[in-house]
Amino acid sequence: MKKWVRYLSIICLVLILFLGLSGFFFLNYALKPNVKPYSFESVKAQYPYIAPWLDSIQTHKALKDTFIINKEGVKLHAYYVLAKQPTPKTAVLIHGYTDNSISMFSLGYMYNQEFNYNIILPDLQYHGESEGSIIQMGWKDRLDILEWIDLAPTLLRTNPDFVLHGVSMGAATTMMVAGEKTDSNIKCFVEDCGYTSVWDEFSGEAKVRFNLPSFPILDITSWLCDVMYGWNFKEASALRAISQCHLPMLFIHGAKDTFVPTEMVYRLYNVKPTPKDLWVVPLAEHAVSYKNNREIYTEKVESFINLYMN
Repeated sequence: MKKWVRYLSIICLVLILFLGLSGFFFLNYALKPNVKPYSFESVKAQYPYIAPWLDSIQTHKALKDTFIINKEGVKLHAYYVLAKQPTPKTAVLIHGYTDNSISMFSLGYMYNQEFNYNIILPDLQYHGESEGSIIQMGWKDRLDILEWIDLAPTLLRTNPDFVLHGVSMGAATTMMVAGEKTDSNIKCFVEDCGYTSVWDEFSGEAKVRFNLPSFPILDITSWLCDVMYGWNFKEASALRAISQCHLPMLFIHGAKDTFVPTEMVYRLYNVKPTPKDLWVVPLAEHAVSYKNNREIYTEKVESFINLYMN
């Protein structure tokens, strides 16, 4: 009997060790990946029509950047560009997972050149020129975005009215900001292919990439994230955040998105109080709705924000 108890104890210890190491592996895999080396040249190659504008704002020193230290002592970076004509209208454009602020200059062109908006393009923690020990998946990033909004009057020399527009993880960040008590100068939101929660997104990826169920690995990984970094995957919920938001929001999602499954946008849209609008883009995969449908994307966004930014 003692022999079997000893064997069972060893098996349990090995299992606990395996699960613990697996949790550390998946935490690092998800929150400390290699980030993409987006540059202005790579964005010009993807979106050739914005190259003259990018060259112009760089040549004439209209492209500005700045750094802040957030409330947790993390150094953060953002670019900003003033509108062609003075205006309080300002778009905060928030990039996706492993991207950086430069990847959002295509939408920056839309807002700055086509809509005459000031634009602010932050690097989220762990991306671009911002510091940070891990990717925050939008959760702590929401507080950083609010700090950029507080700084905006100083940067832009005006009292701005804001639209927040995010793509993928940036869209989740946008929705998480929407759940906070915000100043009246935030007028509306545009979220493009954001996930319902970090738990839901990682649960789906665990199944697709590793053919693993959520329990127990994701539970352990989420617990480790809470212990080490102060937040867990279930609390980082865009779904919960927007259920409390009564400001206008436009939802955009590709009908063929498998990275952030299209069904998520219907869940998000259904819990969001009015006013709201939804555009599911036919045939679009993840985060390519603007690139593949520039004209109609521009029309949809402009008609929506014009209802609330005037």
